[in-house]
Amino acid sequence: MKLEIKNINKSFSGKQVLHDISFTVTSGKAMGFLGRNGAGKTTTIRALMDVFKADSGEFLLDGQTFDPSTSKVGYLPEERGLYGKEKILSQLIYFGTLRGATSTEAKKSAEYWLERFGLTYAKNHKLETLSKGNQQKVQIAQALLNDPDIIILDEPFSGLDPVNSIVLEEVIQESIQKGKLVIFSSHQMGYVEAFCDEITLIDHGHFILSGNLQDIKSKMGNSRLRVSSLDKDPSALHQQLSTQISDIEIEEDDHSLIIELKQQKSKQAFLKECFDKGIILDSFGPYEPSLQEVFIKLVGEENA
Repeated sequence: MKLEIKNINKSFSGKQVLHDISFTVTSGKAMGFLGRNGAGKTTTIRALMDVFKADSGEFLLDGQTFDPSTSKVGYLPEERGLYGKEKILSQLIYFGTLRGATSTEAKKSAEYWLERFGLTYAKNHKLETLSKGNQQKVQIAQALLNDPDIIILDEPFSGLDPVNSIVLEEVIQESIQKGKLVIFSSHQMGYVEAFCDEITLIDHGHFILSGNLQDIKSKMGNSRLRVSSLDKDPSALHQQLSTQISDIEIEEDDHSLIIELKQQKSKQAFLKECFDKGIILDSFGPYEPSLQEVFIKLVGEENA
């Protein structure tokens, strides 16, 4: 499957909040949809799910207009929508039947996910009696009912402790391996970096980039090197390089230095200059930035 988000624009009360957002998601991969708080992630997802209409643009699934009501979609909204005073199993069955399952099928699916998330003991409890983290697991179970082909999760790790975060990571990995189309929005870079093949980044409602995460990190690391010297600690090497080598910026990182080359200076030119000036480097190699560094480089640190 291929889901295309094409040229989406949206305004509220005369203020434009989405500006020509476009990206593509394919099945068998997880797309991390990234941006700081207020970037427009939830607005984009709500338009995709037809919570409200985009002002312009289109959503296509395999070339046809995407209709979430007729596609097998599991959706975890940012604003959680289950009923606090209702029993957990009964309302999961209800939501399963709303999506076309029989009561028997919905019950089987609900019980599977409750067991998977360690909540079988609470199936006849009211949702409001559970902790925030356990309520979040029920919300996620709701999104996974009836084996959806498309899984859209808005901030799914919110409220989960480390153990349950691992369970959710496993579930997402399994969904990818089964060929599901997975989108999840997050501002928690560690989870995205752990298992996303692709990322899309937006900021203040504007598209920034979309593509293969490894390719993006490699490209952004093209002008950077990690270097170290056995006979000098990082501070001493930092001092030597900063006073003798031109067109570089230096950052200390544990027991090595990160060198950013400026003015289109090549790595070969940097290494030759070090050799010519008698600066001994015992190790040097490419530097790959973290997703957090990529994010800050592209959109800045404010509220990131």
